[in-house]
Amino acid sequence: MAATNDTQRPTDTVQLLTADGRFQPSDPAAEYLPYLERLTESDYRRFYRDMVVVRRFDHESANLQRQGQLALWVPSHGQEAAQVGSAYAARPQDHIFPSYREHVVGMIRGLDPVDILRMLRGVTLGGWNPAENGNFHLYSLVLGTQSLHSTGYAMGIQLDGKAGTGDPDKDEAVIVYFGDGASSQGDVSEALVFAASYRTPQVFFLQNNQWAISVPVERQSRTPLYLRGSGFGIPGTRVDGNDVLACYAVTAKWLDEARAGEGPALIEAMTYRVGAHTTADDPTKYRTEEELQSWIARDPIARYRAYLADLGVGESFFSSVDEEAADLAADARRRLLEVTPPPMDIIFDHVYAEPHPLVAEQKEWAQRYEASFDEERA
Repeated sequence: MAATNDTQRPTDTVQLLTADGRFQPSDPAAEYLPYLERLTESDYRRFYRDMVVVRRFDHESANLQRQGQLALWVPSHGQEAAQVGSAYAARPQDHIFPSYREHVVGMIRGLDPVDILRMLRGVTLGGWNPAENGNFHLYSLVLGTQSLHSTGYAMGIQLDGKAGTGDPDKDEAVIVYFGDGASSQGDVSEALVFAASYRTPQVFFLQNNQWAISVPVERQSRTPLYLRGSGFGIPGTRVDGNDVLACYAVTAKWLDEARAGEGPALIEAMTYRVGAHTTADDPTKYRTEEELQSWIARDPIARYRAYLADLGVGESFFSSVDEEAADLAADARRRLLEVTPPPMDIIFDHVYAEPHPLVAEQKEWAQRYEASFDEERA
C-alpha cells in the first residue's frame, strides 16, 4: 500500500509557499498570515540557514554510523521545514519535548549537536541537561512516551499558574513532537485525554512523514490525523510540513493561545521521511521510487531557497550557508572522534538526587567485578 502521494494540496491544509517557492496562501492560511509580521529579514535568512545546516549534519552523522562510529542514526532529511518553523515559534520560557528526530530543534535551543551524537554513540544515558539547553528535554526512543511527559509538565505549568496570566513575556507553554506512527500508541491518546481535561498550555506537533517504519499512514488511520484531536475536544490544524513559513505561523498561533490559557491544540504537519526510519532500516523494501521522487520534488529547502531568491537574496548568502554547514559537519565529526568512553561510575552517580545505600552497594559490587578482570590478567 503506497503512502499519500497527491500532488495537489488538500483544501484543508494551511500552505503559504507552493512547491516551486511562490507565495500563494491557501484559503485556510488567511488567519495565520498576521503571524508573519513578527518575522524580520534576519529571521527569514535564519530559517534557511538552519535547514541547510541540519541536513548537512544529518548526512555526516549517517556516514559516521556507517563507518562504525555511532550505534544508530535517526535521519531527519525532508522534515527540516516542519521542525525549524515550529521551533522558532516557541519562546525561551517554553518547554520542548522531542521524539528522537528533532535534531535541529535542539540546535536552535542551544544544544551542541555533538551531544546528540554522544547519545547515539552510547557514551551517555541521557545526553544533556534541559535547563542548560533552552528547556529542550531528552529524546524519547520509546514511541509516544514523550506525549505523556509533556502533558504532565504542562499540567504542572497550569497548576502553578504560569499560563494565562495575561503577561505573554512570562506565560509558558509546552510543545511535544511525535510522528504518525506514535499517534497510534495508547500513550498519545491518554495524553490527549488529560490535556483536554486540564486544558493544558500545550501544542501537540505531529509530523506525519507518511510511514511508521514500514507501515503507511492510511493503514494506521482512516481519517486525517489532525481530526483526532476533535474527539477529545482539542482543535486541530493540518499544515504543509514542507513549508517553513506555514509551519512557523500555525505553531505561533496555537502556542500563543496555549500560553494565554486557551488550552491545547493539535497540529499535523504533512511532510515526508526521505531517508530511512533509522540506519537499521531499508525503505526500498516497502516504498516505491516513484513515491520518493514525488516528495523530493517538494523538497522544503529547494522550495524556500526559490522563495528567498525571488525576494532578491543573492547567491553569496546561499554559498556562505553551504560553507557554514560543511564546517559544522566537519567539526562535529572531529569532536565525536575525540569522545572517549565515560567512567563506569557515572551510571550510578545520577540515579537519585541524594546518595542511596542500594545504589552505593551496586556500585561497589560493579567496581569489584571490573577489578577481578585486572587480577586475572595480572
